[in-house]
Amino acid sequence: MMTYDNLIDGAWVGGGELVANLNPSDTAEVVGEYRFATAAQAQDAIAAARAAFPAWARGPIQARADMLDRIGTEILARSAELGQLLSREEGKPLAEGVGEVVRAGNIFKFFAGEVLRSGGETLPSVRPGISVEISREPVGVVALITPWNFPIAIPAWKIAPALAYGNCVVFKPAELTPGSAWALADIIARSGVPAGVFNLVMGRGDVVGAVLSASPQVDAISFTGSQGVGRQVAAQAVANMTKVQLEMGGKNPQVILDDADLDTAVNVSLQSAFYSTGQRCTAASRLIVTDAIHDRFVAALGQRVQALQVGHALLAGTEIGPVVDQRQLDKDLDFIASAHADGARLVAGGARLERTTHGFYLAPALFADTTPLMRLNREEVFGPVAGVIRVRDYDEALALANDTPFGLTAGIATTSLKYASHFRRNAQVGMVMVNVPTAGVDYHVPFGGRKGSSYGAREQGRHAAEFYTTVKTAYIAP
Repeated sequence: MMTYDNLIDGAWVGGGELVANLNPSDTAEVVGEYRFATAAQAQDAIAAARAAFPAWARGPIQARADMLDRIGTEILARSAELGQLLSREEGKPLAEGVGEVVRAGNIFKFFAGEVLRSGGETLPSVRPGISVEISREPVGVVALITPWNFPIAIPAWKIAPALAYGNCVVFKPAELTPGSAWALADIIARSGVPAGVFNLVMGRGDVVGAVLSASPQVDAISFTGSQGVGRQVAAQAVANMTKVQLEMGGKNPQVILDDADLDTAVNVSLQSAFYSTGQRCTAASRLIVTDAIHDRFVAALGQRVQALQVGHALLAGTEIGPVVDQRQLDKDLDFIASAHADGARLVAGGARLERTTHGFYLAPALFADTTPLMRLNREEVFGPVAGVIRVRDYDEALALANDTPFGLTAGIATTSLKYASHFRRNAQVGMVMVNVPTAGVDYHVPFGGRKGSSYGAREQGRHAAEFYTTVKTAYIAP
């Protein structure tokens, strides 16, 4: 069994607790044993990044672009291998695992280009003989804390822009999925990155994460995870005037109007609510359906949900893999029990499943006859459980879609340009999907939400510069 260490100041470092990484499709399989960092090692990583920052920030941009391109090239070349590793440790079906790896490679390629496209502005001053130059500079040492549900794509969309814009990185991946993070760190370490510019510190949130979010030597921190932990990170960071970016989940609505194409409505709802085992912050677990189409929609979606193939992530034909671990499975089952207790009607699924290997298998659950105030429709499940809410018309659907403390994404299925346009303007979210699933976004455009879902600048695409750089204005007289 291989042991995987942390990367600090250009060296692979042991020490700390050794933790087994289990396959949720087959808990008898240990994917690897990973060395969790200590608090002192997290401090060492921050110090290494701080020391490396001046030379890296002022280094040649062509070398930086070439390095990011090499990283992207290797990720893409190894997509089958890395996708299998991802699926083994996270549980998503192999095709999804490979697709996520390809996305990560494309992200690094995109930001390799952004290194050379970063520019500024030159403006005349209102004072004669003076010019004004506006430029962007790296913020410094950036701490990145990522979740388990996208264990290579989310790290990629944080690490790539951080390095592209000249920052140094201390990266803490999720405890449940260190394998993909380590593989990515290994690729970066062999890409020609100078010592200290990129550091990997695997470990527990209350140990490593606490050091990163509270350190006055960290200039910016980007976090993706739960709302509760995100608020803690923000409170600690703001105490040091550290720049902070948070992505904290959603309770996303999928609206189905009477005029929707039924097949389209069912397909987008199935993918939004249940694919990736519902373990996506963009998953739509509130299906808001108007009267005239409601019964046909529930019947058709119920049949599709019942037919979903749940199984080992690496097996051909698997559409839904296992839940990531026992704790998440218990949470999903608790939501199912709560929906039953609140009087919802189970249309399909909802049972714990046994397969030839022991894993955390759950039949995706669809409930009908739910009400807006049920716990199922108020809290983020983060599992393959969704509820249908019946409404009279578009106005009630829109009001209900916005009736949530979250605001990440919202979908609508309709053939009406009028309603699609109105929904796009009035949905209180960061991303709107018209006749496409709420879950599934491109890597070159901004990602993020409003209200309790997100805080700070957007992630991904050219908008990433807002977080990973700071603006400098210079006045120049001859």
